[in-house]
Amino acid sequence: MTVSEAEASTEAEPTVITVERVGDRHTALDLRPGAFLAPRPLLPTAGGLRIALVATSAGLLAGDRLRLRITVGPGARLELVEPAGLVAYHHRGGASSWHARVDIGPGGELRWRGSPFVVADGARVDRRMDVRLAAGARMLWRDTLVLGRSGERGGSVCAATRVAYGGRELFAEDLDLTDPDERELPGILGPARVLASVASFGCTPPERPGHPYRTDLAGPGALVRLLGGAAPALDAQLDPLWQAWHGPPPGH
Repeated sequence: MTVSEAEASTEAEPTVITVERVGDRHTALDLRPGAFLAPRPLLPTAGGLRIALVATSAGLLAGDRLRLRITVGPGARLELVEPAGLVAYHHRGGASSWHARVDIGPGGELRWRGSPFVVADGARVDRRMDVRLAAGARMLWRDTLVLGRSGERGGSVCAATRVAYGGRELFAEDLDLTDPDERELPGILGPARVLASVASFGCTPPERPGHPYRTDLAGPGALVRLLGGAAPALDAQLDPLWQAWHGPPPGH
């Protein structure tokens, strides 16, 4: 596929997930497939819904714009599952983007364990996560960013995350990983090509198990991020934290 052919598909429809709670019942009001991902209901958990994000086309190519719109109503609980990771392939001089918008109402909760996001050699990706939490809402997010497939240095990626809680900024981060020579300098990434993190927004997680790289936010929330050369090794280190932080937040 040429760049011009790929860019003809840039106006792709977003994947939309909207869930609400009425009494003790959780309902998926809108499960709308997009150009790249389709929501598929799974067996629900106790007191919530589980939905898988299933790929419906190849990973990101030049001109692709993957969009996600996720809304969790007041008091509702949603768990998102990604059965497979996403690969941004060589863009042949073009660019692509991935943008998720999350809105969670009062007392709502989203648990999203993302699979690896791989940026192959030659890819150029703009990746953005925008989250708006009402007071009393919570989001638990597991994220793994991999620079390159086996034997690769990886392409170019800008990863921005913005989280607001109760109308005020809670977390803002811009990772500019566009230049392999710069990002591989000591004090930045060095030889590491995998960034794996667990983040709790809207709820301060328990102190145990403790972790030397834990950062508590200036508001309800915390983040732990690890750097390394292989995703499975980092996942093994983060699994205990994910399980501990996965428990019900206060008041649920």
